[in-house]
Amino acid sequence: MKFLKWFFISILGLVLALVLYVTLIFDPNDFKPQIIDLVKKETGRELAIGSDLSWTFFPSLGIKLGQITLSNPDGFQNPSMLAVNQVVAEVALMPLLKKEVEISQLNLDGLTLMFETQKNGRTSFDGLTGKAGKKDNTDKSAAKATTGTSLARLDIGGIAITNTKIINIDHANQTEQVFALKELTLGRFQLGEFAPLKYELSATLPDMTLVSQGEGQLKVAQDLNTITINDFAVSNQVTGAGLPHGKLKADLNTSLVIALDKQTLNLVLSSFNAANINASGSLDVAYGHKVPSVVAKLEVGDVDLDALLPKDETKQAKGAKAPNTSSKAVEPDLTAMKSVNLDVDVRVKSVKVANLKTQNWVMQLVMQGGVADMKQLSADLYGGKVNASATVDGRNKVAQYQFNERLTGVDIRALLIDLAEVDMLDGKANFNVTGKGKSLIPDNLKKNLIANGKFEIADGAIHGVNIPQMIREAKAKLGGDLSAGAGSTEQKTDFTSMTGSFYIAKGVVSNPDLDMASPLIRLKGAGTANIINEALDYKLTTSVVGSLEGQGGDKRDSLYGIEIPFVISGTMSEPKFALDTKALLDSKLKDETNKLKDSLLKKFGGF
Repeated sequence: MKFLKWFFISILGLVLALVLYVTLIFDPNDFKPQIIDLVKKETGRELAIGSDLSWTFFPSLGIKLGQITLSNPDGFQNPSMLAVNQVVAEVALMPLLKKEVEISQLNLDGLTLMFETQKNGRTSFDGLTGKAGKKDNTDKSAAKATTGTSLARLDIGGIAITNTKIINIDHANQTEQVFALKELTLGRFQLGEFAPLKYELSATLPDMTLVSQGEGQLKVAQDLNTITINDFAVSNQVTGAGLPHGKLKADLNTSLVIALDKQTLNLVLSSFNAANINASGSLDVAYGHKVPSVVAKLEVGDVDLDALLPKDETKQAKGAKAPNTSSKAVEPDLTAMKSVNLDVDVRVKSVKVANLKTQNWVMQLVMQGGVADMKQLSADLYGGKVNASATVDGRNKVAQYQFNERLTGVDIRALLIDLAEVDMLDGKANFNVTGKGKSLIPDNLKKNLIANGKFEIADGAIHGVNIPQMIREAKAKLGGDLSAGAGSTEQKTDFTSMTGSFYIAKGVVSNPDLDMASPLIRLKGAGTANIINEALDYKLTTSVVGSLEGQGGDKRDSLYGIEIPFVISGTMSEPKFALDTKALLDSKLKDETNKLKDSLLKKFGGF
């Protein structure tokens, strides 16, 4: 027993002697030259440690150092790539023997990173990546090998990262970006317990500035496999000339769970508000496979995209001509569609864009293997409904697409006025179209579109022309009344139904069977509408089927049954209507000749 007693006393004495030597005699500053020389040898950079190194060995293992700088390569504008004001770290020594980690404090203050890219392509990282890359592979293997390990206890008194700045200067593009982390703090932290987390940062970019701050609760599971962030409230303020009204404020509240062992991420967006747009939803990500999978659900309130643009700019944009440009349009790169699988469900209360008003949007989109399949896109639209489905194949260099769209019971006049400022057609419209094409370049979208469909408009009118009035005036002038047409009448032609089919190819909509019926006239024929230059070319025939005196007329008109050519030309925004009076005269003379012939036959009893 005495032997064991003196044995442990001896061991304790050796430990105390070692502690005294390390703390009182050993000076870590003696190794500063070796550290500086090692960095110089490995990187070619100059490391400077301005303040003395101070450390403790027992009962806590701690270190404090400051005024650290690492130089940029020769020839760079900023002499230092990295600068640190102060680093403080203290770890309790004895608990480490029991796989327990107690950190009383971990502070980093005044970290500044200066990254430069010169005009010749040289960067601040040149010379730092060679051996580091090899080390990364080892680190990844080690990290993989240690998956599933756990600590008996982890206790951190607090972490504070303050006054951090990252500056990125690109001399080739003459841009400068500044990211400043004012503070990132974590309160008392223990495994399996929530700890308060808080940050405040700002960013200055060439065209905008960002100020962001947030706080929430952070928890890491005892087995280190699950990270949970609860009640994370973030507030962002962005300003810049390119933003709507020069600024944008966005606030969100979210919770997040990351399962490292299952390689999944689950996010719940409790609330989001930006530009008077409110939303909530969820996001589930499985990132353990070669192609990650994302499932998203989003509920959005009223969205007024027009309100995001200044009114004067909106008016100017509508009246301005498209600028001439000699640059050739390039197909969008959709290869990123192969890198993720999506399943998205979005519901929007209302959307207003380009003055187009819609409600109750439902969108269901699935994307897999580079093909996006929009299974449903539906909304309430001007008293009716729109339902559509579409696919976009982004696997090839030039994307291909196909779609199917149906409009039912839509107020076509209100739709055309709000969408294109065209007041030409009125009535309740039903519309079906199926199409396909390739290329997403705007001009090619019109040229390469191949589609066909049908339309039906009930109880409507053609605005800008009064066909019965034109026929009445022509009839009066043929009868010698040259004053016909002096009066003013409403420029509108009512109809009970308008039907037809159409085919779209090479930017031209062909309508071979337009048929319009009303109590007064019938209008039939064919024509084209060019969706590239908006030109209209319709050759129609109109015939009188009722009394031109009005809906209540009970006397058959003298022009009854005569077909009169009617032409529509001009553009969609400024259509022109013309009645072929020469053909009307020929028809009238032919009709009068036939009447005279019949009269003579009756008078002389025939031949």
